[in-house]
Amino acid sequence: MDYKSIRNLPTMFFDQAERFGDRPLLWHKQDDEWWSRSWTQTAEEVTALARGLLALGVQPGDRIGLVSENRPEWLIADIAIMAVGAFSVPAYITSSADDYHYLWCNCGSKGVIVSTPALARKVLPAAQKCPDTEFAVCIEAPADPPIQGIRTLTWADCVAGGAGRDDDIRALAATLERATTSCLIYTSGTGGQPKGVMLSHGAILSNCMGAEDVISHLPGYASPGEIFLSFLPLSHSYEHTGGQFFPLSIGAEIYYAESLEKLVGNIAEVRPTIMMAVPRLYEMIHGRIMRGLESQSGLKRALFHKAVELGRKKYEKPGSLTFTERLLDGLLDRLVRAKVAGRFGGRLKAFVSGGAPMNYDVGIFFTALGLRLLQGYGQTESAPVISINRYEINKIDTVGPLVKDVEVRIAQDGEILARGELLMNGYWNNPQATAETIVDGWLHTGDIGEFDEDNCLKITDRKKDIIVNSGGDNISPQRIEGMLTVEPEVGQAMVYGDARPHLVALIVPDEDFAKAWGKGHERATDLAALIGDADFVKAIGEAVDRVNAKLTAPERVRRYVLAPEGFTTDNEMLTPSMKIRRHVIKENYGEALDALYGG
Repeated sequence: MDYKSIRNLPTMFFDQAERFGDRPLLWHKQDDEWWSRSWTQTAEEVTALARGLLALGVQPGDRIGLVSENRPEWLIADIAIMAVGAFSVPAYITSSADDYHYLWCNCGSKGVIVSTPALARKVLPAAQKCPDTEFAVCIEAPADPPIQGIRTLTWADCVAGGAGRDDDIRALAATLERATTSCLIYTSGTGGQPKGVMLSHGAILSNCMGAEDVISHLPGYASPGEIFLSFLPLSHSYEHTGGQFFPLSIGAEIYYAESLEKLVGNIAEVRPTIMMAVPRLYEMIHGRIMRGLESQSGLKRALFHKAVELGRKKYEKPGSLTFTERLLDGLLDRLVRAKVAGRFGGRLKAFVSGGAPMNYDVGIFFTALGLRLLQGYGQTESAPVISINRYEINKIDTVGPLVKDVEVRIAQDGEILARGELLMNGYWNNPQATAETIVDGWLHTGDIGEFDEDNCLKITDRKKDIIVNSGGDNISPQRIEGMLTVEPEVGQAMVYGDARPHLVALIVPDEDFAKAWGKGHERATDLAALIGDADFVKAIGEAVDRVNAKLTAPERVRRYVLAPEGFTTDNEMLTPSMKIRRHVIKENYGEALDALYGG
């Protein structure tokens, strides 16, 4: 694939559809069977939906919201929107009605496409309140009566509305420039308000080129012939590029997982060759393997642990295995590692990890068991990949060499700056934030890093206070802390959870509330004594529950610990301008916060 000669994403898709014709492309499971759509069928559905969108008055530059679980219609809708020159605006299915309202109003969406009746109950009322939103297309017929003020029609109705048109969608798509915005993917900023990242066709194609350059070096790589299992939300730029457009670019087949709960079974059925996921998934798989090991015999447990031990030694100290260890390691390849590989279908060439930092020990665990895990780095503003480890050089404690045609330099303060076609066109309707993020053509990532002796990029710190959990969600801690401290029971709070599966918090109870509660319950009134009182801790928990009810799933505080004293300038946990010093608080309470993940 000559990526630099491709004009835009829909044109790439139509060219590939013509090339591969009746070969299977998209797979979904229905009634316990996997059903496929060919390239030709998919292209026909894209064309039909695109004509339906034109019949609804969609024009180049319009924004169309897209809310759906991963399924064939997601890809069809995304490409159809782009093919008519509009911008797709993906949103998470876990978002709240208020979140959808903000997105649709902020981008001025002309319409929305939503999948299930359950999602429609949140999406449609939010769309109704946005003055620019004229219509909603429901992939599945909504169960509720139509909402006044917005035209609601089914997917079939939309397609039927365009059936009488003869627009040449492929020719229309061919007029789009490579630098034209293809989609708006919203990401959270430090202030908590999401920002719409405008990604061009060229930015995503540049990322696809970089990914192909890495993946093509894997042993046994075949294009076409690779099998992808899509389960990360397609509203995430990582999956949008890596799990959708990259597979299209190399002629791969895409299977859509039924759910996270059925993922392990789907892996065994699909037998993917490439899997892209966030660290949280690998943490879950690691935990499942270790729990399953407990029910095995003592001999099997011993062999497993020996395989991990020798595999780790081979990786960390190449050539250090003794003759006896080499013989044993070869035996463990058959007795342990081959069985582990079989659990993942037996033909997996690589796990790719991105969206959040990978825990080194988790990475070593998979590597020691013979499962290749390539960690990468990037952000939505870079479409998203900047660097990634490769087959030729895979250093787990780094995020690998730069991908093709990407430049990175380290600023004087250590910040990672990136440049190339992969950069966003800017933030939607936010020139100030754009100017602060892209300066003289360089993307200021907000991450601190360095290059090692092999030109692998290593992330050493984060300049901006954004939590990236192990699921790849970007979370503004200030927003959640602000909501917590509004509650009468809470005086101060610090949210914690970078590279972790969920958030926890350190909470300083409000002094007046503590005194009143202690007096009313005939208990101690000083804070240091109360934080050990189970009933008092429960009372603080009620405040946390109220806040959690207003937050999305990744933002919710799962557990918390109470601090016996407040954050002050005297104990250096507060700056003179009354901002909390996160690093000082972590030094004092890090062990207590880490212990919250122990259960």
